[in-house]
Amino acid sequence: MQKFFYFASVLFFASSCKVQKSVQTIQQASSIEQQAKSIILDKPELLPAHVGISLFNPASGKYLYNYQSEKYFIPASNTKIFTCYAAMKNLGDSIVAFEYLPDDENIALRFTGDPSFLHPDFEDQLAYDFLKANAPKITVVAPRYNATAFGNGWAWNDYDADYSPERSPMPIYGNLVYFGKKGNRITVTPKAFKDSLVIFSSTENGRYAIDRDKDQNSFTVVKSNRVFNGVAIPFVVKKEMDQLMIPLLEDTLNRVLNYANAVAIDQPNWKKFYSQPTDSLLKIMMHRSDNFFAEQTLLMVANEKIGTMDDSKIIDTLLKSDMLGMPHKPRWVDGSGLSRYNMMTPQDFIWVLNKMKQEQPWERIKTIFPTGNTGTLGGLYKGYENKIFAKTGTLTGHVALSGFIITNQGKELIFSIMVNAHQSAAGTVRKYVEQFLTTVINEN
Repeated sequence: MQKFFYFASVLFFASSCKVQKSVQTIQQASSIEQQAKSIILDKPELLPAHVGISLFNPASGKYLYNYQSEKYFIPASNTKIFTCYAAMKNLGDSIVAFEYLPDDENIALRFTGDPSFLHPDFEDQLAYDFLKANAPKITVVAPRYNATAFGNGWAWNDYDADYSPERSPMPIYGNLVYFGKKGNRITVTPKAFKDSLVIFSSTENGRYAIDRDKDQNSFTVVKSNRVFNGVAIPFVVKKEMDQLMIPLLEDTLNRVLNYANAVAIDQPNWKKFYSQPTDSLLKIMMHRSDNFFAEQTLLMVANEKIGTMDDSKIIDTLLKSDMLGMPHKPRWVDGSGLSRYNMMTPQDFIWVLNKMKQEQPWERIKTIFPTGNTGTLGGLYKGYENKIFAKTGTLTGHVALSGFIITNQGKELIFSIMVNAHQSAAGTVRKYVEQFLTTVINEN
């Protein structure tokens, strides 16, 4: 009889615990729903907008809160989360600067889309050192490349914006021309573009700007009300490498290179020359939300996974392999999120972030993603350093934020918040999102 009462007591206690946990979960969901409603959804500025919110607990495998999380949104630079996941999974520890066939007499070499080559963010330039040392016997062959200079759905009038350089198989200097100021003199890097600069306005008072012709590398100094402090402007990447990229490289190396305008026959003994640690590139891409790095990263993933730099084919391949199983099939068209053709759901981002967390070391993720008051989260989440690791996304009328939070009770949660078609200031929307997420961190 005593045994019966003992087992009955145990069963009652276990049942009570389950009921208690269930009640706590319901109360928690209700609390989060109320917070989302008061802090975000009921704000007058956001009532006409489209809002999606998803909050997920990977430990339990359950959603804590969903609001329109199955609907499609323009994710802006949250798209870089997809690109980052693909790179972490497929690029290995280091970036391939180029592939080559070693030979005592001649070195056949083909570029693979590495954006770090002679980029000012990277001091060590092992690829440059190799090219300079071996230039006389190098023959550059046409790369395995099938992409356009601009992504599908990019804004055409961003052609001269530093956040929108053209894509290419052989980036150099970030595919940007850097104009600086030394006294009254304008400095130009690469120097090969010095003769492309036309000065129509006096530079003595320091108030001027530099414009670029839409379709060619013609730069003009024009009057401006602002003091000129330097600018980076994308250059037009010519379709054939020997029209611009090879001459640019030769000018930089001060060496003549051979060039074969034909794709080299694939052989099993192509070797890879590595330039930078992969995570050093991904960290800048995610912290600065660098569009060029993101686009070139996706092309490098394509080169590794399908043997050719083709953005549309690699996206299709990834969605059928590494990223198969997302809750809703996304429309994914570029690596950076510059395109307004991208359409993804908050639950899609939860899925990708959860998969990333399952497959990658947490320390690696924390290094690559910005935390509070760093990168594009600068000025936000102060005091919440190491409590949030997230990627921002911003286009006119669109704000997004997706990533990881660690609550004060030690719960590791994944979230995705998207606001589309708002007409308030982006900073206002970010503040509402910040208030909501910090409340979740503090109260859970």
